[in-house]
Amino acid sequence: MCLRSTKPCYGSTSPRARCCGYEEELSCKTPQRLRSKRATACSTHSNCPQRRLLASQPHTGDSHGVHLVPAQASTSSPWRFPNPCHTPPTWPIRVKILGVPDCHLEKEEGIPARTGMAGAEARRPRAGDTLGAKAWTSRAFYPSHVDTEAQPGSHSYFQKRGGERPAWAPPGEKGTGDPPVCSTWVSIPCPAVAGGLTAEMKLFLALAGVLSTLILAPACEGTGPAPPAAVETSVLRDCITEAKLLVDAAYNQTQRSIKERLRSGLASPMDLLSYFKQPLAATRTAVRAADYMHVALELLEGKLQSQGSSSFNVTDVLTEPQLRLLSQASGCAVQDQEEKCSNKYRTITGRCNNRRRPWLGASNQALARWLPAEYEDRLSLPFGWTPNRRRNGFLLPLVRAVSNQIVRFPSERLTSDRGRALMFMQWGQFIDHDLDFSPESPARVAFTAGVDCEKTCAQLPPCFPIKIPPNDPRIRNQRDCIPFFRSAPACPQNRNKVRNQLNALTSFVDASMVYGSEVSLALRLRNRTNFLGLLAVNTRFRDNGRALLPFDTLRDDPCLLTNRTARIPCFLAGDSRSSETPKLAAMHTLFMREHNRLATELKHLNPQWTGDKLYQEARKIVGAMVQIITYRDFLPLVLGEARARRTLGPYRGYCSNVDPRVANVFTLAFRFGHTMLQPFLFRLDSQYRASAPNSRVPLSTSFFASWRVVHEGGIDPILRGLMATPAKLNRQDSMLVDELRDRLFQQVRRIGLDLAALNMQRSRDHGLPGYNAWRRFCGLSQPRNLAQLSRVLQNPGLARKFLNLYGTPDNIDIWIGAIAEPLLPGARVGPLLACLFENQFRRARNGDRFWWEKRGVFTKRQRKALRRISLSRIVCDNTGITTVSRDIFRANTYPQGFVSCTRIPRLNLSAWRRR
Repeated sequence: MCLRSTKPCYGSTSPRARCCGYEEELSCKTPQRLRSKRATACSTHSNCPQRRLLASQPHTGDSHGVHLVPAQASTSSPWRFPNPCHTPPTWPIRVKILGVPDCHLEKEEGIPARTGMAGAEARRPRAGDTLGAKAWTSRAFYPSHVDTEAQPGSHSYFQKRGGERPAWAPPGEKGTGDPPVCSTWVSIPCPAVAGGLTAEMKLFLALAGVLSTLILAPACEGTGPAPPAAVETSVLRDCITEAKLLVDAAYNQTQRSIKERLRSGLASPMDLLSYFKQPLAATRTAVRAADYMHVALELLEGKLQSQGSSSFNVTDVLTEPQLRLLSQASGCAVQDQEEKCSNKYRTITGRCNNRRRPWLGASNQALARWLPAEYEDRLSLPFGWTPNRRRNGFLLPLVRAVSNQIVRFPSERLTSDRGRALMFMQWGQFIDHDLDFSPESPARVAFTAGVDCEKTCAQLPPCFPIKIPPNDPRIRNQRDCIPFFRSAPACPQNRNKVRNQLNALTSFVDASMVYGSEVSLALRLRNRTNFLGLLAVNTRFRDNGRALLPFDTLRDDPCLLTNRTARIPCFLAGDSRSSETPKLAAMHTLFMREHNRLATELKHLNPQWTGDKLYQEARKIVGAMVQIITYRDFLPLVLGEARARRTLGPYRGYCSNVDPRVANVFTLAFRFGHTMLQPFLFRLDSQYRASAPNSRVPLSTSFFASWRVVHEGGIDPILRGLMATPAKLNRQDSMLVDELRDRLFQQVRRIGLDLAALNMQRSRDHGLPGYNAWRRFCGLSQPRNLAQLSRVLQNPGLARKFLNLYGTPDNIDIWIGAIAEPLLPGARVGPLLACLFENQFRRARNGDRFWWEKRGVFTKRQRKALRRISLSRIVCDNTGITTVSRDIFRANTYPQGFVSCTRIPRLNLSAWRRR
């Protein structure tokens, strides 16, 4: 029978596929108890159709993988294979091994027949099968999918190779009988070349345990010039010293430049954007360490190449002691230090949520990679960096050209969403700022050239400017560009040092946007003048007698520039982007007030509690509120209620093997909310009327306008506007309003930024694979031509535009490809975004040791009380609003759908009384 799981296979909607979802449930048990069950479930259960999974698709949580350890320095870095009994056999697969040119492993294995699965064979491989002219043998039966997270340059293919069959026999033996389960020898030849020898790579997988060894005998010869044999440690030290000088100089010059422009009032739109994208405090320290390492490696590679060495992975020529030296001298080693975990409450940084791997999901760690990164040089340079460089046989279009031809639309085509309120969009942004923040590089000048990137369109790291296409409707000078700065790197997590990006926030749904993700900020946000556990409030201004957020007085900020008379600074909150718009500031203010309300009531119930106890208990309740509102109320309206029930399902408990980290692709995919923004900030009076002179403010003039909250009525009119105004409906012919596409941050300069172009350039900066790779990851079809793409998009005209720009669907940038898909029934996303969101939010819940439903986090009475909470009630309790939308995320036209606050259930805190 199925192993008591109802979670469907990746992207599958068939109830018959529910057996494929047993991995997460079983992965919480010991590997010894699971292995035979998994093998049996994978191979014998006739009611569980097997699905083809990408080789690089991440497994759902089993950390008991097999590690392939290189025996010689010429091999690539260690590979991590999930437990081979973890998933059903899904072959053929091709894996290109980096560091050994042209060596590859190719295998084919039959899988059970299934309707509509092209190329599948309805039998297991038999001994004696041949592999055409290939002279290699293999004995295997249950190979898993390959987790190539450590190999961002690898390639995986599942196309059937005609005329080739595997030979199932151990090396040197004639094939007889079926291969044994979970025991594999693979012999891999390097193709012979002129004057060279064919070498055999033998791979033994000791699958009963976790040890594997990769043996090269001998190394491939004749495959090109060899890299340098060794590097003097003194040379490496010199590179590290020089890198520190260059990085520090770039940081300091940038900081001086931004301060001068802000103080002089000459800030550009990019200055405003960069203000909120700059890393601070511990994040800045982590980014600086990563920049030290990356620049040191670039300098070392340049020196070796100047001495005549060929192209190579520079880390392959460093010894283990030298790699440790590099990690320690740069500061990256400090971030990997283990710590003792014995906490009752969440830490501010998210560390120790997972006791076995304390850093998992913590702030200032690298984003997760669900698919290997794709860079031009396979290490760090984004596609589009080198002129005339092709990707999959085609030149990439300029992102501004894609924005002009696909995203741009006339304002009269805008359609309001009859099913979703603007509050739906606003909660999406609020929760996104709880989950991820990839800061930009602190350097605005080139590390090596010292050139200010806002004064040139040259591509000099970390500057990756957006070029202007011919006949641009707004920017006439084609030699001009939109400045763009690369996201800050994270310290590399493996030997090959492929560039990844940093998440400055915790990866958990924990209300970090209220409390901060690092200790120094959390302390600044607290009211330390008493022992009541309160958050700090503004001491200069009130909102009709209610508290406002404090001001951020420690740095110059762009909010002062948006109204030079009012001189109101930006607000200080748990996330640095809180003043980006008045709507976002209103949400931060609302939850600051809710914390203080809870702490005050808890003090009345428990006078003996200390200030820290009150703070932690109120923080814990607010975190639960954010989780409940997101999973119970918000996600079903994103995914469609039926799909959300099926794919997320009820909570089944915490699993320490689940990786909760935010994925790199999620940071781009969740920007789907940009398509729901209306071009105005709406503010309504107590009767939900637009009666005030400034009740409808253009969105482009509301950015960084903290003064509008302080001097134009506070947060109540803004919240009414969010509840009673419909969101914009995302349609294929009207994606992003021009307030965001042409006039982003325009209030300080005549020409604003293009948010659509920024999103697509960011996906290239992050090395994200293209549209089809992610559809394959999700088990969706991969369109190859106009007819197939037309069927996927249900829009031949749009498909033709995409192919005219990109040449192939493989190259379509993930953000634009995903938001262009038709919406699923009852949802506000297409199938690709639905798959990515389900995966991310399932991990964030199941991998969180402090999830509100987990036994022991709250008592049974407390959980029962928490189920009554709602965002509508939080609005009632912390504002002067007396009539609210009952279903706050759905579109309602006042007075329909609105009720008195007296009819909205309250949270009963008596369950928190300690006797």
